[in-house]
Amino acid sequence: MRYFPPWLLLLGALTALGPLSIDMYLPSFPAISHSLGATPGSVQLTLASFFIGLAIGQAIYGPFSDRFGRKPPLYFGLVIYILATIGCVFVTHIDQLIALRFLQALGGCAGMVVSRAVVRDRCNVQEMAKAFSTLMLIMGLAPILAPIVGGWVVTTLGWRAIFAFQMLFALACLINVHFFFKETHNTQHSPALELGKVLKGYAALIRDKAFMRHTLTGSLIMGGFFGYIAGSPYIIIELFGVPAEHFGWIFGSNAAGFIISSQFNARALKTHSTANLLRRALYLPAISGLSLFLLQIFGLLNFPLLLLGLFVFITSMGFITPNTSAMALQHQSKQAGLASALLGTLQFGCATLAGLLMGLWHDNSALPLLTLLAACGTGAWLLNRTGPAAVVKA
Repeated sequence: MRYFPPWLLLLGALTALGPLSIDMYLPSFPAISHSLGATPGSVQLTLASFFIGLAIGQAIYGPFSDRFGRKPPLYFGLVIYILATIGCVFVTHIDQLIALRFLQALGGCAGMVVSRAVVRDRCNVQEMAKAFSTLMLIMGLAPILAPIVGGWVVTTLGWRAIFAFQMLFALACLINVHFFFKETHNTQHSPALELGKVLKGYAALIRDKAFMRHTLTGSLIMGGFFGYIAGSPYIIIELFGVPAEHFGWIFGSNAAGFIISSQFNARALKTHSTANLLRRALYLPAISGLSLFLLQIFGLLNFPLLLLGLFVFITSMGFITPNTSAMALQHQSKQAGLASALLGTLQFGCATLAGLLMGLWHDNSALPLLTLLAACGTGAWLLNRTGPAAVVKA
């Protein structure tokens, strides 16, 4: 498989639509609050509604893509996203923006579900892990570039222009899907789309121990990551006094570590099995999360140690996320869309719970975030140790 085949670049753009929609508008929160006369807490609800939309929407697109093919759900989702984003440009009240962000997520998550299913359609387990590593490279650029671009747009063109930019990006994806995306799923023998059969399919996946073990392992790490997104600005800016304009450099350096490690993972898969790489990588978030938690408990935490621990935790995702996704989907060729949907729903369900936890458990210290990182890191490590699939050889 070529490292950057055109089909994988398009899947990367579709997958990046979600992170782009999150990270690009973060610098506009104060401007949105002032423009719409909303409280900061109300503006933060626009982010929460997006996470909820991502978690719910993915469960819908999976069975549709298994029944009708990979391309029709992309058409539907991208059109919903474009219309909702146009609405975001013209809102006059914060409640409208909260509702439209939910619809935006419902449309945008189609690309996330279908992209994973297409990779499963085209690749074996080792190739899947490499493909997911390449997707990590493409979508990992969003946390680095999106806040920078968003900050420039909001200061020069206003916050509404951010949503105009997102609409144009989605429109470009839609055009490329129409002209260059090739269907990868034969629906000739696909069963009729019935709610009972869909629910039975999800129930069967939930009973699949190997699928759930790898899915939940990745979901716990994803929960820690979104807890970091929600909790780190307060800790770094308020508790350790880093100027807000310098926060992006810290955020970007962690994202860069995530990108680099995903590419090391792709290269390491040439000589190591997916299972062995995953097993070794899971030591990193467990050790870094526990270390940060204990340093906080004993009053030994300082800024350099905090940065090091966060960097190790986030960087480890470049090894963990591609490999857990590949191992979860490796035996789901007949229902790749359904499996991809459940995988994404559980991942962003954990992410949503982590974000809510950071908002509810706020004690003016770093303890909530560091407790979450320790629990997610050690939980993922322990979960991966259960069952025979944890020691599969190449």
